[in-house]
Amino acid sequence: MKYILIAAMLLLSGQCFSSGNTSNESFNKAKKHLYKSVYNDHRETVYCGATFTRKKQIIIPQGFTVTKYKKRAARTEAEHVVPAENFGRTFSEWREGHTSCVDRKGKAFKGRNCASKANSEYRLMQADLYNLFPAIGAVNALRKNYNFVASVSGGSSFGSCPMKIKGRKAEPPASARGRIARTYLYMDAVYKRYKMGKPQRRLMTAWDKQYPVSQWECIRADRIKQIQGNTNPIMAARCGSN
Repeated sequence: MKYILIAAMLLLSGQCFSSGNTSNESFNKAKKHLYKSVYNDHRETVYCGATFTRKKQIIIPQGFTVTKYKKRAARTEAEHVVPAENFGRTFSEWREGHTSCVDRKGKAFKGRNCASKANSEYRLMQADLYNLFPAIGAVNALRKNYNFVASVSGGSSFGSCPMKIKGRKAEPPASARGRIARTYLYMDAVYKRYKMGKPQRRLMTAWDKQYPVSQWECIRADRIKQIQGNTNPIMAARCGSN
């Protein structure tokens, strides 16, 4: 019993001191890695399960519909499952701007562009591959920074794709819920700046248990570790016996 307790303490200690991305500050470089080194042989989007080509063109699923961002429905985009705004607003550069955030016309700006320009910590979080998934561009655009919920009333926004968005809430399909949950748990575990609220934590903890890790998730995590350098403590715990 004593040795079991010690092992558990060491595991928890290791998770507490796990770090996020410390190797790549470039979001553009992260996207290149995502397509060329992580999803090169598994070209499938996170929410709708649509396939895409080597040139990131979406093979639109039969019955998929969208009323906005129709041009973006034909291309793959890198989706932040934990929205960049959710952790970005913890940075003063996002909220208030920075002396270096002035455009060519002398006008000051703030928000994502300023945080990306002026703060290296933000750039590292933004480029973290564990939080990036291929998605149909139109779905990415319409999801925005909305929180995930277990259910929203009303029909699907995307026809045959079971992703639902309504009233600033997003209901993901069952096929994506485990991956979403473990991404939120990862970001919460490794970045002090990001903390889930209690309702979101309860939901993600429940989804993590209800939708067990898949072999592909473990492969994906291993590939990202090789590229980015840091271990995902959530995936390491889930994939140990997979």
